[in-house]
Amino acid sequence: MHDQSNPQSHSMDQPQSVQPSHPIRQLRRSRLSTFIFGLCIVAVVASAIRYQLFAQGRDGKDPVNRPVTPRGDLGADEISTINLFEQSSKSVVYVSPMIQVYRRTGFFADRVTEMGTGSGFVWDTKGHIVTNFHVIQDASSCRVTLHDGTTYEASLRGAWPDKDIAVLKIDADKAKLTPISIGTSSDLQVGQSVYAIGNPFGLDYTLTTGVVSALNREIASVTHRKIQGVIQTDAAINPGNSGGPLLDSAGRLIGINTSIYTPSGVSAGIGFAVPVDAVNDAVAQIIAYGKIVRPGLGINIASDAVSRRLRLPGVLIIGVSEGSSAEAAGLQPTKPARDGSIVLGDIIVMVDDAPTPNEAALLDALANHNVGEKVKLMIDRDGKRLTVDVVLQALK
Repeated sequence: MHDQSNPQSHSMDQPQSVQPSHPIRQLRRSRLSTFIFGLCIVAVVASAIRYQLFAQGRDGKDPVNRPVTPRGDLGADEISTINLFEQSSKSVVYVSPMIQVYRRTGFFADRVTEMGTGSGFVWDTKGHIVTNFHVIQDASSCRVTLHDGTTYEASLRGAWPDKDIAVLKIDADKAKLTPISIGTSSDLQVGQSVYAIGNPFGLDYTLTTGVVSALNREIASVTHRKIQGVIQTDAAINPGNSGGPLLDSAGRLIGINTSIYTPSGVSAGIGFAVPVDAVNDAVAQIIAYGKIVRPGLGINIASDAVSRRLRLPGVLIIGVSEGSSAEAAGLQPTKPARDGSIVLGDIIVMVDDAPTPNEAALLDALANHNVGEKVKLMIDRDGKRLTVDVVLQALK
């Protein structure tokens, strides 16, 4: 007999079967796969169509560039500028001063070396390079890169900080050195074309053009002394242009680009250059002597504070050196009187046509002359004005 009361008794002898999936779910999965596949096909076809349109143009035709319009020959002024740049840029160098600075990190300060940027130019085939003094004044060492890309360690031959002029020396083969052509700044005229070549922002050689916008300007040097006779130009002079040449239309040096006048430090239409006539004299002395031989009178003068306290109209002479030009011209020093009072010496009121109300004005007036030149002094002696000619001598 079979036990019909236990329905599970037959399951022990028969294998268990897996229930099939629901037919509706299978249909949904099939439709989803078909839909995704269809999207892929559409995307591929759309990409192919976009590529075809891009390759052939929207109208289905091959792209056709517009023909180039012939321009004809370059203008004479353009050819002249191109030739000027090609020739003069060979004389321009890239000056890289190595400047040590302290960089603070938290409570500590590390001494690091940073590379500055500046420009300069080849003065002669002996390896003398001219640049601005402010470009190299804080440098522990300096490198100069020539037009062909070769770099040399440079030594400082000498400088004139009052005029922002410095002369470097490199040991380079003469064949690599192309001295710049020297012009004059004495006959410049407002409105004539000028060209500035340099390495602004450390970029490779750059040419900017403009005109002489003013002459006989005064700017302050790094020593706070006035640089007189400065050329003002609207040619763009940006950081890194300092020390580079300012040229006339003949490609001759007429000045050293020295600074820009703008609050942001970027060219805003007013640039300045030290005139080449002052540069020529200074560089010749630095190469010959390693320093500037300053012209003087052979006198000792009172401080500005004394002159102001005594309300003097100029610079008071308190001493005259024996054998000096001043002694030869008969200038009188300040002397004590027998009664213990002071007898004031000559008071220099003017040098040539330049008033000398203080020491700086006197030094600036003398700096415009060379040793051996004769100057005309207007002096105040016992309340009377006299004119005396004095031959300038070298200051020791």
